Amino acid sequence: MKTQVNADKIKRRLTRIILLAVCCSLLVTLAGCEAFVRKFTRKPKKENLPQEEMVLAPEEYKGPQMSKEELYRQYFLFWKSWQDEIIASLSEKASHKRQVYCAEEAIKNLDSLKELLNEERREKLDIYIVRLKELKDLIAEDLYSNNASGYIQNAERIKRDILRDFSYQKIKDYLL
Repeated sequence: MKTQVNADKIKRRLTRIILLAVCCSLLVTLAGCEAFVRKFTRKPKKENLPQEEMVLAPEEYKGPQMSKEELYRQYFLFWKSWQDEIIASLSEKASHKRQVYCAEEAIKNLDSLKELLNEERREKLDIYIVRLKELKDLIAEDLYSNNASGYIQNAERIKRDILRDFSYQKIKDYLL
């Protein structure tokens, strides 16, 4: 008697579980998966649509026009910040690649400055550019920064000399 009652309970539970599973699958089927349906529906052909012909006209962008004085001040400021960065990276024992990169950027900005000066001042600035290139080469050769203190002194000397000789107040009469 007890076994039959247990069997009836099991049958009812099994029936409920099956009924619940069927209802859930029916709900999912009726609701459908919209993305799934969209994936397999045929899309209209685009050949019939009128196509616009692309016209590519190159246009050269000219940024805001800056005067020679503004350009000089900007390049001078960039050089100064990169020179400070060289000194900081040497002091902090930053990565070797960073030290060389800072020196290259400082040289690049001094070269940009040189283009704005007259011939007499260009030759004087060339001396500092050569000194900075020599410093960069020394830093590049010294992989472990064994002589970092000497490089710092050299970089500070170059910075001091350029600030003394090429500040805007002293150079404004020599701009092209």
